[in-house]
This record gives sequence, C-alpha cells and structure tokens, in this order.
Amino acid sequence: MKKTYQYRLYPNNKQKELLLNQLEQCRWLYNHLLEQRKNSWENLKESVSMCDQQKYITELKESKKQSLKIVHSQVLQNVATRLDLVFQAFLTRVKNKQDKAGYPRFKGYNRYDSMTFKQSGFSLQDNKLKISKVGNIRIIQHRAIKGEIKTLTIRKNNLDQWYACFSVEIKESKALLKVNKEIGIDVGLTSFAVYSNGTKIKNPRFLKHSEIELKELSSKFSKNKSNKNKKKLNKIHNKIANQRKDFCHKLSHNIINNYDTICVENLSINKMVKNHRLSKSIYDAAWNQFVQFLIYKAEEADRKVIQVNPAYTSQDCSSCGYRVAKKLSDRVHSCPNCGLNIDRDWNAAINILRLGTSLSAEGARSPQL
Repeated sequence: MKKTYQYRLYPNNKQKELLLNQLEQCRWLYNHLLEQRKNSWENLKESVSMCDQQKYITELKESKKQSLKIVHSQVLQNVATRLDLVFQAFLTRVKNKQDKAGYPRFKGYNRYDSMTFKQSGFSLQDNKLKISKVGNIRIIQHRAIKGEIKTLTIRKNNLDQWYACFSVEIKESKALLKVNKEIGIDVGLTSFAVYSNGTKIKNPRFLKHSEIELKELSSKFSKNKSNKNKKKLNKIHNKIANQRKDFCHKLSHNIINNYDTICVENLSINKMVKNHRLSKSIYDAAWNQFVQFLIYKAEEADRKVIQVNPAYTSQDCSSCGYRVAKKLSDRVHSCPNCGLNIDRDWNAAINILRLGTSLSAEGARSPQL
C-alpha cells in the first residue's frame, strides 16, 4: 500500500532562491521536451519516447543547457516522466473520442510548482531535510513516517509556502477490529451525506460561507492586480480547500472506524457539473475527495469500500423495488405500490447498501487508488 506524508518546510531566503531557480529550470525543460515532441510529430510524423527524452536530457545539460546542472539528475529525469504521463492521458482521451481531448500545454511562468526526487538526492534527520544542491531545510515533522520512502516531492503553493511530500510503501496494513456493521451512503447537496440507517450529515458549504469575502477580494484584484491583493485572494481559496479537506478527513475516518463495509455511489462528477446551476455547489461539496479518502483509509484499515452504479437508486423503492420517477426538487419518496414514505436520500442510501452487499457477495473487491 502507498501513502503520502506531507510536512511544512521553512527554507531561508537563500534556499528559497535556489529552490525557485531549480523549479524554473524544470519548467524550461518541460516546455523544451514538449516542443521536441510536438515538432517531431508535426514535421516527421514520429513520436518521441520517454526513454529517448531522458537520454537526451543527459546530452542537453552537458552541451546546450549547462544551467540544468543546478538540478539533481533524478529530478530532471522525472520531468520527462511527468510529460510522458500527460501525453498518455491525452492519447487515452483521443482514443475514447472525448469532445475536448486537450493537447498538453506549455507551462507559463510560475506554473511549474513541484519537483520529485526518486529515493536519492535527499535525507531526513534531526528536523532537517537535506536536499541535493540546496542544503539543510528546517522541516516540521509532526508525525513519524511509517514505511519505506520511495519518492520525495518538494512543492510550493500559491502563498509561497513550501511542503515536503514523502511517498512511502507500507507492506503491512494496520487492520482494525471487525465490528460486523455495514452502511450505504448517498451524497447530496441538501445534506452532504445520508446513511442507510437514516443518519444525516449536514452540508458544511464552505464556499458559500466565504462567498461574500471572496467576491470582495476578487473585485479588488480585478481592479488592482498587485501581489498583495493576489496573496489575499489565494489565502481565502486555500482556506476553503483546507476546510473541505479537513471535513472529508474527519468524516471518512469516523466511517472507517465504525463500519466494515461501506457502499457508495460511483459518481461521474465531470458529467454532473455540466449542469451550470448546480456546478458550484457540486464542487463545493467535494464528493470525489470524500470517496477517495474513504478508499485509501479502508485499504489501510482492511475495510471494504464498494462503489455502485447510481442509476435509479433515488427512484427505486427500497421496500418493494417499484420505480417512482422524481424531479430533483422532489425530496420525499412516496411509493404508490407499497405505501413507503421516507426521505428521498435515505431511500437511495438503502438501495446503495443493497446493491453494494450484492456485489460483495459476488466477490467484488474494493477499488484500488
């Protein structure tokens, strides 16, 4: 199992300058390799592989671009790996005939914000993170790393805060004791989630609560694009994102501790946000983040998360199976066949649990990250 530990870094001014210079070299290299692939295909109809580009990087820094030497060799190799992953995703979208395949874009200034070391070029000791060609950086290691470190990613956010992200491999999971309980969960906008036992989780609506402040700051920034106004705007966006993340962590942790089997909808968020009247609320709810947190926590705790097809879970009666057509505004399920009269989302959660347990009985496994 893979897990990521994130810690705050506090580089001094000289170290910040070195890190920024390295990121800028990585950005240049990314754009250069992208241009190489683009020109090769347009002019020669030939594709350039990741291995070819990684070999080319070694030649490049010895001849035409010696400034690349300020960056650790593995970090430069990872730039080619990242670009290759972007192209693989692009080709998959083309193969699936998606309307907007989205050809890979060049990175503008300040648009390359992280670099990755693979097993070497760094060491961690006594609240200091030693990074090749940068030095010892103070790190706040608020919890111990468990597992074998595979990669280190140094990341800068839009508030110029630096973080160290350690990707580790854990060979043995810490399984929780079985509680012999299962739950179906229906996510929504009226309530963030409704459980199959009738429990409702209030929708925190973090974006809505900060919307007035956000509009004021956006208005100020549109009139005066100073760094000060930009930083204030970024700060409120980061605050909202952190609130969502904290909420999803706490709720998923509580669910994993109390249930062995968790059944949820396999939602297609990209299709749902095409409804422009609801898109803002859907993004604010962070359903996908919540489900992803459930999945990785379940894997670590030896729990099971089952994702089911959401089709008709709100319309089918959880008591007799009779299908009752509903509009989004219809919040109560009233079955004319058996007389069941309950909350629409509660009815859906019961159906989700039934579908999930039937899949479990057939041997369905939890989705992997």
